[in-house]
Amino acid sequence: MITRHPLGRHDLTIKRKDMVLEIGSGHNPMYRSDVIADKFMQDNTHRCGEILIYPHQQFIQADGELLPFGEKAFDYVICNQVLEHAENPEKFIAEIVRVGKRGYIETPSMLGELMFPKESHKWVILLVDNKLVFYEKARMPGNYRNNYGEVFLNYLPYQSLPFKMLYVSEPNLMLNRFEWNGDFECLVNPQDDYYSRFFTQKWDREMTMKIFPPRRGITEIRRTLRVSYYLIREKIAQKFRKRPDPLPLSALRKRL
Repeated sequence: MITRHPLGRHDLTIKRKDMVLEIGSGHNPMYRSDVIADKFMQDNTHRCGEILIYPHQQFIQADGELLPFGEKAFDYVICNQVLEHAENPEKFIAEIVRVGKRGYIETPSMLGELMFPKESHKWVILLVDNKLVFYEKARMPGNYRNNYGEVFLNYLPYQSLPFKMLYVSEPNLMLNRFEWNGDFECLVNPQDDYYSRFFTQKWDREMTMKIFPPRRGITEIRRTLRVSYYLIREKIAQKFRKRPDPLPLSALRKRL
């Protein structure tokens, strides 16, 4: 089941002794991951550069839809910005929950995909009623070709504190992000109008409130304070944290 909505990738409930698998980290692995699995060694179509890993990490070439690990082999599985590329999301998710006890999922939301689309993304994804709902982008109405990623990904998050706070405080605005325990539900190209309408129809107030439930004023204040603390903590950590830079997989293999 879905247990919480972290503020970001540095707000995860990973324990000190957890064995962590990260699937499809590409050019942006998490330092906490112990094992990195990626399907494409040379082809960068689905990422923004070559594979990078940290020296302490083990790399395994593997398809996310057929992982070479046993049942519950990992305490925690990270799947960040990968499922939107999957050929078969149901099979991919089945493998994630098979090999992991709990984990973290992050994908673009429907608005996120509209604002910074990628040709390699096959799916538009929404979190509805704690179900991760996939709808094939080729079937979507609207323009999913204009890419405003330079503004909303590469500029405003680094130049505008109010935008950064919005980006972090509303977890389902431009991203779907959640932690899970045991398993979680997904739907692919739903025929039921209750789910498909979010992808094919104009949203009314009831639909909007389903995705963004109203919150009390005190809840908003607490959330704003929590986000402020998170952003300040991350800024300080970036300045003082001493870690090696990730290296190209090819460079690390030459050392061995």
